[in-house]
Amino acid sequence: MHKDLLRLMRAERSVRRHLAVTMVAAVLAGLLVLVQAELLAGVLSGRFTAVALAGLAAVVGVRALLAWTQGVFAGRTATGVKSALRHRLLARLRELGPGRLTQHRSGELVTLTGRGLDGLDAYLTGYLPSIAVAGVVPLAVLVRLFAADLASALIVLITLPLIPVFGALVGMTTKAVTERQFLALSRLGGHFLDVVRGLPTLRAFGRARYQAGVIQQVADAHRSATMRTLRVAFLSSLVLELCASLSLALVAVPIGLRLLGGSLDLTTALLVLLLAPEAYLPLRAMGTRFHASMEGVAAADAAFAVLD
Repeated sequence: MHKDLLRLMRAERSVRRHLAVTMVAAVLAGLLVLVQAELLAGVLSGRFTAVALAGLAAVVGVRALLAWTQGVFAGRTATGVKSALRHRLLARLRELGPGRLTQHRSGELVTLTGRGLDGLDAYLTGYLPSIAVAGVVPLAVLVRLFAADLASALIVLITLPLIPVFGALVGMTTKAVTERQFLALSRLGGHFLDVVRGLPTLRAFGRARYQAGVIQQVADAHRSATMRTLRVAFLSSLVLELCASLSLALVAVPIGLRLLGGSLDLTTALLVLLLAPEAYLPLRAMGTRFHASMEGVAAADAAFAVLD
């Protein structure tokens, strides 16, 4: 977690409360997957009666309610953090005064406080809750798998660390590429605002057409940086999906063979097949949301650099 943002959220009581509700709702919704899989496996195997169908519907309804609660309070968390950070930025800029502000490109500061900090939405509403879910749900799924089928649980235990390892390897590249992309965006916003402010002078000296070409070059640099970021994000998604699919195949194939051979009952087989994807899903979601949140993290770094 970003240490400066964590410090800011601790200082804001309402933000801290909203974040706690978001985390709890996300974790509870993830843990209810175990109950849902248990009931669904029993219903499909014919072991449970119609009462189990009502319980399954209730679990699905509670998960939907928790997802709605998480979305609402995560939005409030993001709004509170962005508002507090913008107020601190404006107060800091007023302290610096016009003389000190000449050290910064005013257009870059406008881009930072507007479009830049809006990128924190993905970090606060998606990445932070996914960290809590990824830290709890896979462990709970593993415990249930060990109780249901030892062989399948060992396969999941061995293959599960591959997802965060590959995600971290790609994530290091993603962070550097995203920082360059945000820097290109700041330069584009800063140069455009400077040109607009100085347009009368540029027209008087016949330099308006030249500056239009410069803006085009800066925009092309931002477009190239954005495409590089998207390529790395797609590569990360491909790696995580491929790793999870191969791991699930290692679980599903032995389950099918043992089920055909009669050494495994249908209810246990269904339970393992339903729970195994849920062990990998939180880690995959965390990796995907990490890439989506990197622009906001780069903006937060720039904002705290101004505050410091």
